[in-house]
Amino acid sequence: MFEILEKKQLNEQVTAMTISAPFVAKKVKPGQFVIIRIDEKGERVPLTVADFDSNKGTLTIIFQAVGFTTKKLATLNKGDFITDCVGPLGQPTEFKAPQKAIVIGGGVGCAIAYPQAKALHNMGVDTTVIAGFRNRDIVILEEEMRNVSDSYFVTTDDGSYGRKGFVTDVLKELIEKDTYDLVIAIGPIPMMKFVSKATEQQAIRTIVSLNPIMIDGTGMCGGCRVKVGGEVKFACVDGPDFDGHQVDYDELMRRNGLYREEEAHACRMEGVLNG
Repeated sequence: MFEILEKKQLNEQVTAMTISAPFVAKKVKPGQFVIIRIDEKGERVPLTVADFDSNKGTLTIIFQAVGFTTKKLATLNKGDFITDCVGPLGQPTEFKAPQKAIVIGGGVGCAIAYPQAKALHNMGVDTTVIAGFRNRDIVILEEEMRNVSDSYFVTTDDGSYGRKGFVTDVLKELIEKDTYDLVIAIGPIPMMKFVSKATEQQAIRTIVSLNPIMIDGTGMCGGCRVKVGGEVKFACVDGPDFDGHQVDYDELMRRNGLYREEEAHACRMEGVLNG
């Protein structure tokens, strides 16, 4: 059993939870994830570790309440317990000692981008963060991102906060004016695709973190397979980080949309949640 030590609502749908998981916290590195189960009958849900403290033995997970399990998880509070927290899983990010880096987060992807920016900042790397959101109401982790970056930019689709436009608008301006040797992009697939297209023209090493359908987290089910450089990879064991210039984004979007109809029927579970 893993105790919830802290709960914070970041916006209407996004929640941050700090849980006690000393054995995982001792080993986890930026880029890795855990799989949780709320109870013995619950489904397995992969969640990236947004932050960790190996000395205190804690992990912070940030999630959006959109499906049955994440909605149920959001109802838990400080002092409650979850049954399982397995990890760390996946490969940690290979930073390769860059001198100047840009970390880009789109929406809830900022929760995954934060530990990357923090790690680079702690390495002494000149780190720029670009965070993109649909509107001001869903902006998350602004203070945390500012604290681990040398420059911070926020964009909103509707212009309600920061700069109106997309993260790629800021990215293109930056890489045209200065030299960067690493870009990390985490968020919606189209965002990562267009970031990678922009950096490919400048031959800038680009890392993306992929989130295909994942079940067991050990590479046995094959549900998380993605095509990278023309080869089939499994995001849970080979990733979740991959070379952004080698990912087949169109196939990834098709696979992620296979169960869209089933995922849209979370309303059928409302009685279970409220019962």
